[in-house]
Amino acid sequence: MKHETLLTRREALGSAVAGATMLATPALGQDKNISVALVGGAHIHTPQYVDAMKKTKGITPKYAWDYNKERAQRRAGELGCKAVDDLKAIWDDPEIAAVVICSETNRHHDLVLAAAFAKKHMFVEKPLGITAKESFAMANAIEFSNRLFTTGYFMRTMREHIFLKEQVALGNFGTVTRIRGSNCHSGSLGGWFDGEYRWMADPKQSGVGAFGDLGTHSLDIMMWLMGEVDSVTADIKIVTNHYPTCDESGEALMKFHNGATGTLAAGWVDVDNPVTLEISGTHGFASIVNGRLFYRSEKVQGADGNKPWDRLPSSPPQPIHQFFDALAGKPHDFLVKPAEAAARVATMEAAYKGARSQSWVKVAKM
Repeated sequence: MKHETLLTRREALGSAVAGATMLATPALGQDKNISVALVGGAHIHTPQYVDAMKKTKGITPKYAWDYNKERAQRRAGELGCKAVDDLKAIWDDPEIAAVVICSETNRHHDLVLAAAFAKKHMFVEKPLGITAKESFAMANAIEFSNRLFTTGYFMRTMREHIFLKEQVALGNFGTVTRIRGSNCHSGSLGGWFDGEYRWMADPKQSGVGAFGDLGTHSLDIMMWLMGEVDSVTADIKIVTNHYPTCDESGEALMKFHNGATGTLAAGWVDVDNPVTLEISGTHGFASIVNGRLFYRSEKVQGADGNKPWDRLPSSPPQPIHQFFDALAGKPHDFLVKPAEAAARVATMEAAYKGARSQSWVKVAKM
């Protein structure tokens, strides 16, 4: 018998959204002003986080730090706060409840461990680290500190992805046999990283090139839906050589622990990227085409796949706002777990190893 299986938001949080972070962290209180610090201002998304820090009620930026003193001064000016040369001023200040870490990725390890030791809640821009080993160490330190954490996996806030997670959890796809994610743009073709953000196209600082930079977002969604990846191989390559030594395009083939096969495409040399996700199962199929979800399931009334599916749940706030809400003691059901962030790094590391060796590589586990 066909039935409609749309969950309420609270039901979804209690069941399908199993990746929620519900740490028993001390609530700071919605009536309390919360002092935060920007630690590193190098990431391309820093301006939107600066804007959020400035405009969120109850959040007060107190310090900005960067190893580059000019950048620290500039970010401090944008935030209307004090620039500091010594991180000790942040770690030792009991008023600082949380930090927003937007440094180059190769600086994350030391900064995150220091923040955890100082008992600061932290938002860390993705990816968590460069290697699985250092990412596992960071995840363990964050968990031990018992402080709030999340990262910038904004695709979890998309209504289509939340709906699909519900449907997979409810079994309305049947046995999922394959999933495909794609996240591509024309960054290399347009020279998007020629200036201030050139470090993001330097794998020594970023850890990855185009495939890892964009691919980590789709990989997060695929793992959010399907679970852990056991092994992976990939073809990752330079195309234009606009950023020497930096890969610009790639495709990975993955074996999920639940038996599904995954393919992941990502790159900076694509002029279009209309189909961003596909899921195929023995009872259902879904695709997101130009931002519209098409859904077919034998188990869901009206899901014939002929027109865009519009019965979708509401969207949670963007990750940085989820983090600030959590600091204020509000529900924080969609925060990314430290172990999840580390698992994405481990899977991506295995993909790059697979590309270099042209072989299947097992994904390291915590």
